[in-house]
Amino acid sequence: MATKIMAFAYAGIVSIFPVFSAAHAAEGPSVTRAMSASPRPLARPGDAAVPVVPAVANTGFARWISGFRSRALAQGISARTFDRAFLGVEYDTDVISRDRNQAEFARTLWDYLDSAVSETRIRNGRAALAQYGPVLDRIEAKYGVDKEVVAAVWGLESAYGSYRGSTPIVPALATLAYDGRRGAFFEEQLVAALKILQAGDTDPRHMTGSWAGAMGHTQFMPTSFLEYAVDFTGDGRRDIWSEDPSDALASTAAYLARFGWVRGQPWGVEVQLPQGFDYVHSGHGTKRPVSDWTRMGVRGTDGRPVADHGKAAILVPAGANGPAFMVFRNFNVIERYNAADSYVIGVGHLSDRLKGKGGFVRDWPRGDRALLSAEKKELQSRLTAAGYSTQGVDGRIGPNTIDAIRAYQMARGLVPDGYPSAALLEHLR
Repeated sequence: MATKIMAFAYAGIVSIFPVFSAAHAAEGPSVTRAMSASPRPLARPGDAAVPVVPAVANTGFARWISGFRSRALAQGISARTFDRAFLGVEYDTDVISRDRNQAEFARTLWDYLDSAVSETRIRNGRAALAQYGPVLDRIEAKYGVDKEVVAAVWGLESAYGSYRGSTPIVPALATLAYDGRRGAFFEEQLVAALKILQAGDTDPRHMTGSWAGAMGHTQFMPTSFLEYAVDFTGDGRRDIWSEDPSDALASTAAYLARFGWVRGQPWGVEVQLPQGFDYVHSGHGTKRPVSDWTRMGVRGTDGRPVADHGKAAILVPAGANGPAFMVFRNFNVIERYNAADSYVIGVGHLSDRLKGKGGFVRDWPRGDRALLSAEKKELQSRLTAAGYSTQGVDGRIGPNTIDAIRAYQMARGLVPDGYPSAALLEHLR
């Protein structure tokens, strides 16, 4: 995989940079990576090369296109492909405006899940499963990934195909590569988009998606498409843009299978923690056999020992006052699609609801609020100043910050759940 941008989330406070997915239609976070090589159709014969005449007022952008053309051709893009893709391309001020003016979105995990796993989304998901049941059954049989999990990814990424994005991808990526904050990343995506066009999977007019370059029913970024998209329908194209979602859904299943999906294993289960549970043992970094957790008193919400699905970790994403989860390998596989815990729990829980399971037993601490970016930076600064380094102050609650929080909580006699709450910030103040 050529590109990997991580997303970090804790207690539903999410900070992401899109790699696989970028447009949730205001439905939540999404990020991913790339997968294993899939069958690629041969480039199709086309018209003779058409000289590119960029219709741009921005002369700097026109010069950039000229220079990029040479770089693209050096990476195997034909003159015909490039010139057809860039015919009439203009600098897109709306894309830059969106990139530079993304409002801070402080959202708790439970607020996110209320939307991600809403009754409407569950109902629409069941309808999608009924409509595309035969296709999803074949996908599950081929790749060994639960059809409800594939449907859940589809539901979170594009509301089952309702919000795939209509922005032309080549102009958007060209604009971001020329004038964006991450020019090298978007130029790499742009070259990948041209390779997709050159392979004949789609054409410039139909290559649409989000303003940040994510495409299709399950919102692949171009580099991820090149690595993992599959032609499930057998028509010679990996068509994730079509009204028929078959190729997109199969590509998602192929991706999850490639990263080790375990057939028959849950992503995780909600559990009850025993009185006096030592929260130092919670978190992604501590994985134990289920038998060990059972001996420590961890039980399912029904009071019975949890079935053995291999080594597991205990997560308390909202701290000691919220639900606890025992998570297995498949949690980490979904995490490869998007590294935010909130997203993984959203996909997992939605898939469970689509299977007919109920909601979480323990409620979330709904009186808590999400920290703003400035507050997260203040939290990191104060922890570091107190001798519990977060290895940087960036406003993102990642593993280093969580470890620092736990160390501080232990030293102060607090419950060491690693939860970055407003109450903790007040304590630091």
